[in-house]
Amino acid sequence: MRVSQAAHSATPVGIGQSLPRNEDAVLVRGEGRYTDDLSLEGQLHAAFVRSPHAHGIIREIDVSAARAMKGVVAVYTADDLEGQGYGTLKCQLDMTSRDGTPLRKPVRKALAIDKVRYVGDPVAMVVARTPAQARDAAEAVALDIDILPAVTSAEEALEPGAPQLFDDVPGNLVLDYHFGDAAKVAEAFAKAAHVTKLRIVNNRIVVNPIEPRAAIGAYDRKTGRYTLHAPSQGAFGMRNNLAAAMGVPAGWMRLVTGHVGGSFGMKASVFPEYVVLLHAARLLKKPVKWTDQRAESFVSDHHGRDMAFAAELALDARGRFLATRFTGFGNMGGYLSSVGPMMATLNIGKNSVGMYRTPLVEVATRCAVTNTVPIAAYRGAGRPEGNYFMERLIDAAAREMKIDKAVLRQRNLIPTDKLPWTTPIGTQYDSGDFPALFARALEAADWKGYRARERASRKAGKLRGRGIGCYLEVTAPPSNEMGGIHFEPDGTVTIVTGTLDYGQGHWTPFAQVLTSELGVPFDKIRLVQGDSDRLIAGGGTGGSKSIMASGSAIIEASEKVVEKGKLLAAHFLEAGLPDIEFAEGRFGIAGTDRSIGIMELAARVRTAASLPDDLPGTLDVDHVFKAAPSAYPNGCHIAEVEIDPDTGQVEIAGYVMVNDFGTLVNPMIVEGQLHGGVVQGIGQAIYEMTAYDEAGQLMTGSFMDYAMPRAADVPFFTFISQGVPTRTNRVGAKGCGEAGCAGSLPSVMNAIVDALSPYGVDHVDMPATPLAIWRIIHERGGHA
Repeated sequence: MRVSQAAHSATPVGIGQSLPRNEDAVLVRGEGRYTDDLSLEGQLHAAFVRSPHAHGIIREIDVSAARAMKGVVAVYTADDLEGQGYGTLKCQLDMTSRDGTPLRKPVRKALAIDKVRYVGDPVAMVVARTPAQARDAAEAVALDIDILPAVTSAEEALEPGAPQLFDDVPGNLVLDYHFGDAAKVAEAFAKAAHVTKLRIVNNRIVVNPIEPRAAIGAYDRKTGRYTLHAPSQGAFGMRNNLAAAMGVPAGWMRLVTGHVGGSFGMKASVFPEYVVLLHAARLLKKPVKWTDQRAESFVSDHHGRDMAFAAELALDARGRFLATRFTGFGNMGGYLSSVGPMMATLNIGKNSVGMYRTPLVEVATRCAVTNTVPIAAYRGAGRPEGNYFMERLIDAAAREMKIDKAVLRQRNLIPTDKLPWTTPIGTQYDSGDFPALFARALEAADWKGYRARERASRKAGKLRGRGIGCYLEVTAPPSNEMGGIHFEPDGTVTIVTGTLDYGQGHWTPFAQVLTSELGVPFDKIRLVQGDSDRLIAGGGTGGSKSIMASGSAIIEASEKVVEKGKLLAAHFLEAGLPDIEFAEGRFGIAGTDRSIGIMELAARVRTAASLPDDLPGTLDVDHVFKAAPSAYPNGCHIAEVEIDPDTGQVEIAGYVMVNDFGTLVNPMIVEGQLHGGVVQGIGQAIYEMTAYDEAGQLMTGSFMDYAMPRAADVPFFTFISQGVPTRTNRVGAKGCGEAGCAGSLPSVMNAIVDALSPYGVDHVDMPATPLAIWRIIHERGGHA
């Protein structure tokens, strides 16, 4: 459990103010409490044995040498887990293929029992007295595996004769997804004056959070309850899924999360290691700890993205959009993660529409299992991908039709007077001003002054390009959220909520909402999120929903505190209930100067010898906010790049972003979220490449082979907020956490293609590494 508490002044500070994150001082001083910082009394240590092969039949796992080694307490394989009542690691989605058959969900157990299906597939766990002893013994486990042919591409996995991963998944096809009216879309394309087509690859990403995964499993013999300490994105929801994997009621499981050093979607899942750790803790009657090694995390964490689409845009003679069609493949990896099929299917459709008046959308995706690390949510989880596909199509169409790329977008933006707007996907945009936001972005980027900068770059021997990346995201997937407000004996106030801060900085904006509602002193507010035993509901953090869900929960819980407070204030002030008013943290009698502050009232209630039976005995509230509709943050990012034609090196020469996130509770934190998201998008666009060879071996398995963006690789950003509050939640916020990726992928890649256009280049797939660009230039003779 993590508790954050302010150390600043008691001056109330509310919604809309830029305040430094309270937790930063602790984290910068190295005083954070991450899972690996935690040690339980008597704990043992674990290490995992993973398959060195991408595909093969397990003939034997010889653990005899490992068991005999110094310090080793136990070694477990899949056979040891059989008959224990454990469940499987399940995909949480229920989807159907176009023929009505359900999504195929191949069984995934905690340890591979019959076959291995990717390099890194766990097959055994060693428990020893020290981490070094466990790792040494893990290396002594001998695996006898009959190697089978591997397939790493979704498209190739669906070809006749491809290696088959599961007997009950014929042809490796888990889902043949389809959305849209194919006949109407075909008709729109048939009558179109122009059709643009691109084949676009969205490259696979290794997540690489700053904190590797870790966990400590414990078991209480007296109560029969399990406890897992592990990084997560929400203790309540993950507790439920973990209990299902262990085959026990949810009440028998407790999940505790301390500080989390990044997740980006990956740590939301129940991983196989957690089941085996809890199994060992129960049998050995001691806590068992495991911490991932960085090299191991490349093959043990879930990966992100990895899809390829044939993208098509139909336009009339004036460039009005008539329809889009996306036909492609989604790589699921060796097993289905909890949300594996979502990104390449549902979220492509919802987010490709963007802020445009596109009347028809068709999405057809074939999702396949392959001999690669499983795919899960990664910052945006299909939303950046959908926006990227659409924005690349628009730029290509503008070039082909000889229409200015900005003008083409302006012609198709949804007018403000047409809101609310229902899209062909069925989503409804309730607020925004897309034309004004777009115009502001062009102005901030000095769109008209670009040619002078282009000439200066050319004079310096560089290629210059500019790119637009408009986006609109569907955020805040509806879920119930807890909003607890507890007045503590020490004079502090605790917010309890089921979202979870894994790097975003929840404490400060949540406290700003609370002090705005109740006038509680800012420095008296604490936050509890990471202990499932303290929660009664919680959807966790994901889909950029935290301030919308938890903020709304805090507002509604505050209203219930005021209701209780008026009853109690009427008693202590000896007044009639209709005469009690509440404002700025005080309950008062209307028309008089008699009042009592909310903190004083809480203290008096706590110390009162007795209260009438019809009065509440506390101001504390545990409230559950009912799921609200999604929100639709949107924006326009404009990037300028310079390319050195001699080396292929790309430099981001300028970056402007104008965003509509509705109400900004803490603008400083919002801007920081955008910086992080944009840099992750730049990383995917230019640097990050996950590559497998034909045998399924990961060739980019360390930072020696896998490039990550650094501070020197990115410019100073221009951040502008032009928000229109939404009406879908009590805060008026739209969510910002993943928008940086949605804007940066298309803006940067459009700029790169623009810079290379003198060579006749009309498309470049990510990542646009120096080698890739150098090859493109020299394949065209090196002359523009």
